[in-house]
Amino acid sequence: MKLKAITDHLESIAPLAYQESYDNAGLICGNHDMEINAALICLDSTEAVIDEAIANGCNLVIAHHPIVFSGLKKINGSNYIERVIIKAIQNNIAIYSAHTNLDNVYNGVNAKIAEKLGLINCKVLAPQKNGIKKLITYCPEDRAESIRLALFAAGAGSIGNYDECSFNTFGTGTFRAGVGANPFVGEIGKQFQGKEVKIECVFEAFAESDILKALFAVHPYEEVAYDVITLTNNNNRIGAGLVGEISTEMDELGFLKHLKQVMKADSVRYTALTNKKVKKIAVCGGSGSFLLQNAIRAGADIFVSADFKYHQFFDAENRIVIADIGHYESEQYTSELFYEILKKKFNTFALHLSKINTNPIKYL
Repeated sequence: MKLKAITDHLESIAPLAYQESYDNAGLICGNHDMEINAALICLDSTEAVIDEAIANGCNLVIAHHPIVFSGLKKINGSNYIERVIIKAIQNNIAIYSAHTNLDNVYNGVNAKIAEKLGLINCKVLAPQKNGIKKLITYCPEDRAESIRLALFAAGAGSIGNYDECSFNTFGTGTFRAGVGANPFVGEIGKQFQGKEVKIECVFEAFAESDILKALFAVHPYEEVAYDVITLTNNNNRIGAGLVGEISTEMDELGFLKHLKQVMKADSVRYTALTNKKVKKIAVCGGSGSFLLQNAIRAGADIFVSADFKYHQFFDAENRIVIADIGHYESEQYTSELFYEILKKKFNTFALHLSKINTNPIKYL
C-alpha cells in the first residue's frame, strides 16, 4: 500500500499537532507516494535496525524516537544518525516516527504502560491547555442538519467518548444585500428576515482549517457568519502522563517488585518508602521528572517514569515514591502499541516487531 495510507492512519490516532515544540515526529525519510511492502516496528531506528529491515524485506521502519531531532548540516556518515539516513536512502527505506504526539494522546504510550501495570480509572496527569476551540455559525433552518453533519465529519463536536455534539438555538436572522451581492435568499436593497439556527460545537484546535473548509463548502450563504473562540477548558483526553489505580492495595515494596517484573527492568531507582499502602499510580513513559508535582497533586502514591537526576529525587519529600525504571524500559511496549494500531486497520499488511534491543544503557 502507499506510505501515505499508513502515516495518515497513525496521524489520525496521534496527530502531529500534539508533538512538543522540540520534537521531530513524522516522516523522517522517504516519500508519501512510496509503495510499502512491509514495515518493521522499533523503539529506535539504529543502524542494526535498518539492517534488520533489509534482511526482512521491509521498506518502512516505524520508530518511537525520531532518528533526527535537529537539522543536519552535513550527511557524510560521521555519526550514527547520518549513517542511518544514508543506509535508509541507499536501500529505499522510509523512516517514520510518532514520538511525543503518541505520548500525549490518551490511548498512547502511557496507556500501554497503565495496561501492563493493571491500572484502572485512568486520567491524563497534565491535560493540555488552550487546545480546544468553539465554532459558532448561523444558517437557515432547512440547512442546519447538512451543516452539522459536515462539521462532524471534519472533526467538530467530539468531547471525550462522545461525538456529534452541538448546541442549537432557533431565532430570526436579518440582513440586507448590497449592490453586487448574490444572496441565497432575499432581494438586493431590501432587509430580509428569516428563521435561522445558531449552531455551536467544540473542536480540537489543530483541526480548525479542515472544519472551516467543511463549513464554507456546505453553507449556502455567500457570506458565512461564524465565530471561532479559544476556550480555556483543559482537553482532558490530551496531555502528558496518566494517573490511575490498581484494583487491590499493595505495600510499596511489593508494588516495586511487581513493577520491575512487569516492565522487565534490570533495576529500579526509587526514593525512600513512605510506609503507606499503594493504590494510586502515576506513569509517564520516557523523561517524566517535569510531571512530579502533577503526580503529587493528583494524590499518586508512586510515580513511575525515567531519567530522574540525583537532586530531583529529593523533590519527593516523602510525599510520594519516585520509581525510575529507565527510559528504554518505560517505553519498550510502544512497539506493541504501534503493532496493535496498524493491525487493527490493516489486518493483512506485513508487520514485523524488531528483535533488536536498542537500549544504549547496560547494567552489571
